[in-house]
Amino acid sequence: MVVISGHQGSEQSDDIMSGSDSRDGVRKAAANRPANTLTVQEFPEVVPLNVGGTYFTTRLSTLRRYEDTMLAAMFSGRHRIPTDSEGRFFIDRDGTYFGDILNFLRSYDLPPRERVRTVYKEAQYYSIGPLLECLDELQPLASEKVRKAFLDLLPYYKENLEKIIDIAKQRAIQRKARFAKLKICVYKEEMPVTPYERPLYNSLRFDRSENETKLFEHHCEVDVSFGPWEAIADVYDLLHCIVTDLADRGITVDHQCIGVCDKHLINYYYCKRPIYEFKITWW
Repeated sequence: MVVISGHQGSEQSDDIMSGSDSRDGVRKAAANRPANTLTVQEFPEVVPLNVGGTYFTTRLSTLRRYEDTMLAAMFSGRHRIPTDSEGRFFIDRDGTYFGDILNFLRSYDLPPRERVRTVYKEAQYYSIGPLLECLDELQPLASEKVRKAFLDLLPYYKENLEKIIDIAKQRAIQRKARFAKLKICVYKEEMPVTPYERPLYNSLRFDRSENETKLFEHHCEVDVSFGPWEAIADVYDLLHCIVTDLADRGITVDHQCIGVCDKHLINYYYCKRPIYEFKITWW
């Protein structure tokens, strides 16, 4: 009898433990349940917005126009969006160009040229793919894509720009001067002759052996050197890129060709890479 009683007690204990485990499982399931299944934020059909202190009003369907955008996700109800004291839904972002975003979502209107770059950055932030695709085909972004294809041939381009700025700054500080001058070599080809001389030396266009190539390898006595590259774009095109990019950094540049590298290479061949003087004015 004692044995039977003990056996029944063991079964009862197992039942109690089983019930406890079941309740624990329910609690864990509830704890792991996504919050958005418990509370869903509701939005009115007409949505008042406060974007960084600038007020807008638009339809909810406009914000949800493209479902894979940040705005559609924000106003899907799955995320809690704070409101300001007037009940406007607040987005912590500069609202200067948010109107251009809304205009595209409403009627596919695109911004004027002078705002294309900044609206592009906003479209990237809000992940609006269709707007990005449209802006890519507008100026100045379309031109920048063509320009980038050329500059990609010079993987050291950005690094050399930084060298120019750094050398010019240090040189001006050391000399306590308003400006600094640098020598920049910009050459398109390794040929030790100018394009005007090529007809006289057609043999130089033949492929050289490795040993012959080394005879022509050297570093011009300049601060920074760009080249060579294979493209239709020439030296003047690259100079334009350099000066424009420095100007975009707020750096004033004057440049002029001051001659060619006259280093002797072999026999009667000289380098003849063009050398430019860059004058960078700091104030």
